[in-house]
Amino acid sequence: MTDALDAIMAVMEDAFDSQYGEAWTRRQVADSLTLRNVFFTLINADGTTDGEPEKVSGFALTRQVLDEEEILLIAVRPSCRGNGVGKQLLAEVIDRARARNAARIFLEMRDGNPAEHLYRRFGFEKIGHRRGYYRGAVGGPLDAITFAKDI
Repeated sequence: MTDALDAIMAVMEDAFDSQYGEAWTRRQVADSLTLRNVFFTLINADGTTDGEPEKVSGFALTRQVLDEEEILLIAVRPSCRGNGVGKQLLAEVIDRARARNAARIFLEMRDGNPAEHLYRRFGFEKIGHRRGYYRGAVGGPLDAITFAKDI
């Protein structure tokens, strides 16, 4: 578990811009990984999953409740963006949720996040808007958009 936590934190440090206040602390991630309904997916630049921690290029952290799964965090290193890694990661997350009998998957993102096109390409639809949700953002709170997809 420590290797996975180290890999997640390394990607998060590289991928999340601190100005938006979206990244989790090591403690938050570690605590979430102790819960039986929280799952992680790691992906390497070549598209292989759950490989060697030092080769991890992206990750997703999800939580399942009954037949619904929520993507809590998802990130790809900036150096690997635009190469299909995010697409492969999201497809793997959806496949794993489906294998756990999830019927619907949710995610929430910062309004204006450039990854929105990827989520929409996978069939996610906007279902909600939270004003001022990201309070740690530089320059004031930022809105969050909630998306869902039946799987």
